[in-house]
Amino acid sequence: MKKYLGKKKVVKIYIDSSDSFEGGLLWQEILKRVKSSGLAGATVTKAVAGIGANTELHTFDIWSLSQKLPLIIEIIDDEEKLQRFLDDNDKIIEEGLVTIADVEVLKYNKRDS
Repeated sequence: MKKYLGKKKVVKIYIDSSDSFEGGLLWQEILKRVKSSGLAGATVTKAVAGIGANTELHTFDIWSLSQKLPLIIEIIDDEEKLQRFLDDNDKIIEEGLVTIADVEVLKYNKRDS
C-alpha cells in the first residue's frame, strides 16, 4: 500500500442527502463511480447542519418526514486521477460545492481478506 503514501490531493464534494441522480441517491452513485474509476476510496460523512449555496439552513428536524442534511464525500488519491474523475463526472453534481486541496498520507493499511 506504499503507492498511496506521500503527497496526494483530497477532493471534497458537498451535497445534500436528498440529492438524486437518475432515480437513486447521488452520494451512492458517486461512490459507485469512485469504485469503478479505481480510486483509492471515498468516505461519506453526514453533517448535523449546514447552510448551502442558497443560504438555506439544512438541519435535522424530528418532525419532518424527509431530512435534507449536508453530506461531505472525501476522496484521496493522485491529482491526475482525481481531476480525471471530476471531469468525467462533472454533470452529475447539479448543485453543490467541490474542492481540492493538498494532503499527505502517512499511513494506509488494509486487512488481508
